[in-house]
Amino acid sequence: MTNRLLSENNFLMQIILHPGRPNVSKCFMLSDGYIVELNGFEFQFVFKVRSHFGGGKSTRLGLIYDYVENAKKYEPKYIFLIRHFSTSNSSWSGSVVPSKDDYFAAIHHISHIVRRDFYMERTLNKLRISYLNSELVFRVLRACSKSGTESFRFFNWACTHNPSYKPTTLEFEELVKTLAQTKKYTTMWKVLLQMKTQNLRISPETISFIIQEYGKQGLVDNAVTIFNQCSKSIDCPQTVEVYNALLFALCEVKMFHGAYALIRRMIRKGVTPDKKTYGTLVTGWCSAGKMREAQEFLEEMSQKGFNPPLRGRDLLVEGLLNAGYLESAKDMVRKMTKEGFVPDIGTFNSLINVLCNSGEVDFCINIFHEVCKLGLCPDINTYKILIPATSKVGRIDEAFRLLHCCMEDGHIPFPSLYGPILKGMCKMGQFDDAFCFFSDMKHKGHPPNRPVYTMLITMCGRGGRFVDAANYLMEMAEFGLPPISRCFDIVTDGLKNCGKHDLAKKIEQLEVSIRGI
Repeated sequence: MTNRLLSENNFLMQIILHPGRPNVSKCFMLSDGYIVELNGFEFQFVFKVRSHFGGGKSTRLGLIYDYVENAKKYEPKYIFLIRHFSTSNSSWSGSVVPSKDDYFAAIHHISHIVRRDFYMERTLNKLRISYLNSELVFRVLRACSKSGTESFRFFNWACTHNPSYKPTTLEFEELVKTLAQTKKYTTMWKVLLQMKTQNLRISPETISFIIQEYGKQGLVDNAVTIFNQCSKSIDCPQTVEVYNALLFALCEVKMFHGAYALIRRMIRKGVTPDKKTYGTLVTGWCSAGKMREAQEFLEEMSQKGFNPPLRGRDLLVEGLLNAGYLESAKDMVRKMTKEGFVPDIGTFNSLINVLCNSGEVDFCINIFHEVCKLGLCPDINTYKILIPATSKVGRIDEAFRLLHCCMEDGHIPFPSLYGPILKGMCKMGQFDDAFCFFSDMKHKGHPPNRPVYTMLITMCGRGGRFVDAANYLMEMAEFGLPPISRCFDIVTDGLKNCGKHDLAKKIEQLEVSIRGI
């Protein structure tokens, strides 16, 4: 069938034989020998994949454009980014320049092929990717961080597909982390050896990641081996980060004597312990129920002149939180406040974050007021934890008090602070108060962002306030914040159900003008 308006031909295509395979990819459908009478057309696209029951046969629809300009006008731009991948936008003119969304859609499509396609290399070859650079390979590897073997295959394909592509340390380290995380240790060591042959140095951060992964699996001997090889074969300095990683691995298997011996060696080598060093060992002792050993360790380190960045009680509180002993941590904080001691702001934020996630919002609010009376100066992270938590449980008045305290302390009420308050008010049915508060924040010079508008439109749709949702949708478009498709669907469907067909038509025209469809 021919559509002259769009300068395209529609065709129905059947694959008769692909034995042993339940289905085939789109690129396989476009390969030579599977398209009938389609020669002479430059751009071909397939969609609506339908595989027959039992496999071995597939039916798909397809479009073939007569001219390149028509294909670029009507097809998604990320398809062309995949076929002719390049960081240069010189081949795109005017309004058809691919956006950042198209770029990441292309990355997502390639990553999906790497993770899912059994015949990955053949499919990637048929995509006809004409340009490979470090950014593309790195983003695909990072998106496939849960697929070790597939990431390694893609990396080898990228190195052989384009001889001009030279992998950098960034891609090598991302691949090493993926292989370590997926327990592909033999392949990981091969990649490390390849880095050494290319005179690329591995960073202490990557070495620390590998040691921690060994520790999570209980392979302490392997962790110690790679730690000892840092200064020999790997040529990586044994920094505080590397020491902390091995300390974590030892504490994971409850080898506290070895961990303490490692800290003594750390001091002999002239490496100063940091907060994470103390916190890792204290957390390990607390998780094993050895509070006395943790306190004695902190006292001994203080006597030797290595005072931790946090006070001993704060470290013990964080250790109890990391070990999951919430009640013990709460009791220790209560004891500190009764004795007139103020916890460190980082420790306090960690405490209220864990407790708010567990649903103990009332305790967090009470302890917040107590420590503020003792002289604690809350930071912006404190309010970012408490305001959403209080709004979620319906304590809107308390959330407003916290927001005003935040503004009095000199912090700017950005959208992620007052957005949860708006959502809480809408959940309680206080739409008029929410709209007034929303307008007040805009007049005070705190403009909302796209997520706040999307949340407000969604809540208006759930509450049956479709006219207000339409107004915010148009206001959002006027501010240059393109609404997502779900917002248009909520508003148009709601207006049509309410009988507001004229307003629904305007919203549909707005969607057409924004998306160009």
